[in-house]
Amino acid sequence: MNIPNLLTLLRVALIPIFILLFYLPYNWSYLAASSVFAVAAATDWLDGYLARRLEQSTPFGAFLDPVADKLMVAVALVLLVENHATIWLTLPAAVIIGREIVVSALREWMAELGARAHVAVSNLGKWKTAAQMVALIILLGNPPALTFIVLVGYALLLIAAALTLWSMINYLRAALPHLSTDVKK
Repeated sequence: MNIPNLLTLLRVALIPIFILLFYLPYNWSYLAASSVFAVAAATDWLDGYLARRLEQSTPFGAFLDPVADKLMVAVALVLLVENHATIWLTLPAAVIIGREIVVSALREWMAELGARAHVAVSNLGKWKTAAQMVALIILLGNPPALTFIVLVGYALLLIAAALTLWSMINYLRAALPHLSTDVKK
């Protein structure tokens, strides 16, 4: 166990705290839930930075880091869809969660073929993640009213969803030669 892996485990442990804070019936609960999510998002960046800087990358960390990220984002999106109940949030949430399922399955399948490098994380994914995290922090920190800041959150989430679709198309294009070949038994 090393510091990057502990930070990743912290991100997973923050999920129930984040959910609890989100549902508290107080005005400050929005800011509290958003703050916990922001801390989790920061640990996502920090654990990767430390793993590279300290040369502490591990197979466990390589497995758990994307799982922790996807869990935090999916939980945040589900909570926000329930709370906001608008197509401007529901549609991008469905796109983002659906893409994660498709790309995760694609990566697993490509790894079985020994072609995992063809569907590696790209810089586009980093931009998508940045827009998504900022959008979620904004939306979690504000009640579901049509204020300027909430509209900025919706806009960023729509941008994240568009980048999500674009990156998924890129992953599918990279995998297309493997998807269109005959399976040999």
